[in-house]
Amino acid sequence: MLDINLIRRSPETIKDVIEKRNGDPSLVDKFLTIDADWRKIKAETDELRAKQKTFGEAEREKAKELKEQIQLREEKISIMEKERLYLLEHMPNLIAPDVPIGKSEEDNAVLREVGARPKFDFEPKDYLTLVNGLINTERAGRVAGSRFGYIFGDLVRMEFALIRLGFDIFLARGFIPVLPPVMVKAEIMKGMGKIKFIEDDDAFYLPADDLYLAGTSEHTIIPFHTEQTLDEADLPRRYVGFSTCFRREAGSYGKDMKGILRGHQFDKMELNSLVKPEDSEKEHLFLLSLQEELMQKLELPYRVMSISTGDMGFSDYKQYDIEAWMPSQGKYRETHSCSNTTDYQSRGLSIKYRKASGEADYLHTLNATGITFRAVIAIIENNQTSQGKIMAPKVLRDYLGKDEIEVRDIR
Repeated sequence: MLDINLIRRSPETIKDVIEKRNGDPSLVDKFLTIDADWRKIKAETDELRAKQKTFGEAEREKAKELKEQIQLREEKISIMEKERLYLLEHMPNLIAPDVPIGKSEEDNAVLREVGARPKFDFEPKDYLTLVNGLINTERAGRVAGSRFGYIFGDLVRMEFALIRLGFDIFLARGFIPVLPPVMVKAEIMKGMGKIKFIEDDDAFYLPADDLYLAGTSEHTIIPFHTEQTLDEADLPRRYVGFSTCFRREAGSYGKDMKGILRGHQFDKMELNSLVKPEDSEKEHLFLLSLQEELMQKLELPYRVMSISTGDMGFSDYKQYDIEAWMPSQGKYRETHSCSNTTDYQSRGLSIKYRKASGEADYLHTLNATGITFRAVIAIIENNQTSQGKIMAPKVLRDYLGKDEIEVRDIR
C-alpha cells in the first residue's frame, strides 16, 4: 500500500497517478475524509482514556460512564479503520517518471530487439503441431476442464533442463533456492497489493479454507518476511523459487484458448529481491540482465518492452517484459516479466530493515520471471526444421543428453 503520510501531503499527486493508471481518483478524497474523522475520534478517545485514569474509587459511576463512551468510540474506530484499509488497498503504486502513459498493451514501448529471427525456407508450424501429441489438452479437458494440459516425454525433460540451467545461472549470483507454499491467506494476498488479482476473478479461491492458490511464487516468497526487520548487512536478500502456479486468466477474453500458452496451471521459476530503497532501480536492471542472459544462452530472438500504465501490474512502480519471437504467429509474445514494486508490498506486510544508525525503514521488493513453459514453446518454434524435427538449444544439450527432441505421440 501507499505511504499514508504521502497521501495526506500530496493528494493531487496521488490522484494524478491513479488517473494515469486508469483508476478512480475519487478514492483519495474519500480516504482523506474518513482519515480526518478517524484521527479526530482517535484523539478524543485517547483524551478520554487519559481522563479515565484520574478517577478515584469515589467516582466509580463517572468512570463507568466514561468507559461506555470509550467503547462506543472504539467500535467506530474499528469500522473506520476497515474503511481506510479498503480505500488504501484500492490505490495502486506510484509510477516511475519514464513509464509510458497509456490505456493498454498497445501503448507499451519497445526498448530494444536482440537476436536474429530465424529464416525458414518453409512455412513454420505452430508448437502444438510440431510436438505431435506430447501436449494433450483434449484429454486434460476431460479430466480438469479447459486451459489445462498433459505434457509428456522430452518436453518434460526440456522444462527441467531449463530449470537446471536457471538454477546454475541464478545460484551463481547468490540467489537462495526455495520451494514456497502454493496457497496463501487472503490478508497476505491483499498485503502484497494483489487486490485486483482477487477482484478481477483471476485468482482461484478455496472458500472452505479461506485460501487462494498462488498465481506466482512471489505471492508466498516475499511474505516469508512479514512483520520482520532485516539487518542492513544482510541485504540484498535474493531468492529463486520454483512452484506450480494457478490463474484463471479471466482477463484474456478468449485469447490463446488453444494450447497452453495461457493455462490455468503452470510451473514457474521466480526471482525475488529485497533491497534498500536506494538500490532498487539498480536491482531492477540486474534482474532484467539475468533474464536477457538466459534468452541469449538459449539463442532465442527477443525484445525488451517498457510496460505502460494501462498494462503494468497494480503493485508495480515500473515493469519490463521480455517477449520471444514466435514464428508461427509472426510476432513477439511475452515470456518474462520484471517488476520493481518499491515499498508498496513491504508497507502492506510490514517488512523493514534496520540501518547501521539503528533507524528502521521499509524495504523495496522486486520480482522477475526466471523460467516458465512459455520458454519451451519459444524453443520449439524457433528450432524447428523442414522435416518437422525440433533441435535442442546448444546450451541445453548436456542437460538433456541429446541434440534433438524426440517427438512421439502419447495415446
